[in-house]
Amino acid sequence: MRKDIAFLAIGMAISFLRAPTHGQSATPPTQAGAKRPNVIVIVADDMGYADLGCQGAKDVRTPHIDSLAANGVRFTDGYVSCPVCSPTRAGLITGRYQQRFGHELNPPPPGQASKEGLPLTEKTMADYFKQAGYVTGAVGKWHLGYQPAMRPTRRGFDEFFGFPGGSHSYVDARADANNPILRGTEPVNEKEYLTDAFSREAVAFVNRHADKPFFLYLAYNAIHGPMQSPESYKEPYAAIADPKRQTMAGMLAAMDTGVGQLLDALRQRNIEDNTLIFFISDNGGPTAVNASRNHPFSGFKGQVLEGGIRVPFIVQFKGRIPGGKVYRQPVIALDILPTALAAAGISVPADRPLDGVNLLPYLTGEKNTAPHETLYWRFGPQAAIRRGNYKWVRRDGEEKLFDLAVDPAEQHDLSADKPQLVKELRAAWQEWSAGLAEPLWQGRRARRAPGEPRPAVPNRPAGQRRGQRT
Repeated sequence: MRKDIAFLAIGMAISFLRAPTHGQSATPPTQAGAKRPNVIVIVADDMGYADLGCQGAKDVRTPHIDSLAANGVRFTDGYVSCPVCSPTRAGLITGRYQQRFGHELNPPPPGQASKEGLPLTEKTMADYFKQAGYVTGAVGKWHLGYQPAMRPTRRGFDEFFGFPGGSHSYVDARADANNPILRGTEPVNEKEYLTDAFSREAVAFVNRHADKPFFLYLAYNAIHGPMQSPESYKEPYAAIADPKRQTMAGMLAAMDTGVGQLLDALRQRNIEDNTLIFFISDNGGPTAVNASRNHPFSGFKGQVLEGGIRVPFIVQFKGRIPGGKVYRQPVIALDILPTALAAAGISVPADRPLDGVNLLPYLTGEKNTAPHETLYWRFGPQAAIRRGNYKWVRRDGEEKLFDLAVDPAEQHDLSADKPQLVKELRAAWQEWSAGLAEPLWQGRRARRAPGEPRPAVPNRPAGQRRGQRT
């Protein structure tokens, strides 16, 4: 163990807790009488793996998001539990594989159906924090249910500003009567560019509640379509030849500016060092739609290839975890909830075990093993499992095996060379899948890239219809 990490680990033994799981009580992460840490989860929408400066982007600038990595930890192998929006959010906000409760597919858009959403039996991140005395707020895209009982203010959030659906115009608040911009439960006619409005509301939430422990879920819809950016954000990227990529860069610049404003608010209130901040994208980029880039991976949104599920993933917790660290073991969005609960000293009930793990001891060097032995994916007919560096994938009715250590782009199928490993990984995935629920509703198919054939749908559950396209 390096001396700097070892030194930090000793200090951390005093200053914050181990993972609270299976009903165990947790030791508070701060000294007696100190304010419990604030928690902010920032979710980008449809961002590619290589769309940030800290992830290798050369044609766009994201200094404020990059600063989170400079002052915290960047995960090279950070995953989400689904390659599309709503199921990923369901997993992230519950800390459980969303297939356990049937939230496997994107729900139909508002107006086409009204009952689909995160089941009311599930406990959200906000529920945990609110019950622990935190002020809770959600800003931005919800996409976890349209009925009043499924909206944020009924799912543990004290405050909400955003829209219930999966996408929204950035410039016309009244573009979709079925998917309004809401403050709490009341529609508002927001005039500001939507990304700027979400940043404004996030800053206001911090300023209102800086003297109390708070949990803020800031879910930008950028850089999801429609592709709309003010000229002021696009102008610095006039040299980008692809007009779609130029617009995307402007949309990303607006989000990065907002993250900078949020960090400034924390610093002005002198609470940044006591705030745990996560940044993640909800899935890989849909390159054909928004010109995002998933380099060096193949695949994109809607696919269980690396380009659809491996995403930008950063955590900052100044003074508690080392800054400028790059962590190379596989982690997943499901880990956000147990890590945040651990930092806050909140226990997980024994009757509701989480699939994620507390990452804090891994990031301080207290633990040197991998947080997960195995990660799983099931998205309709698509399946994948990662164990160590090996990944088994089933798509279009075909099975393939890849060694991600030498082939991160998944170009060289090893299934013929390692049939026994294929058998073992398939069996492990089948055992996991057998314990899951059936999808609760018909899903919407993610867009295919130009020229990509329509996937086969083997073993469609009885009565399940072909999903709609997004």
